[in-house]
Amino acid sequence: MCIGVPYRVLHTDGQVATVEAAGHRREVSLLMLSEPVRPGDYVVVEIGGFATSRIEPARAQEILELMTEIQPSTQTGV
Repeated sequence: MCIGVPYRVLHTDGQVATVEAAGHRREVSLLMLSEPVRPGDYVVVEIGGFATSRIEPARAQEILELMTEIQPSTQTGV
């Protein structure tokens, strides 16, 4: 089982996207996606830096809020 985190797509360049969640930006691979994404979309990113699916914005926000609630206050980043 892998843990996936929703990230908002900021920019795409071929099969790579720059994404952001909770102020943390990173580049991820889009190779595992079966549908195109564009800036503003949300994708689930798994350990290893692969986006594995698109997710609805409302659901992404709900998950990010829950993660913020359970994350220890001393830990930063996603």
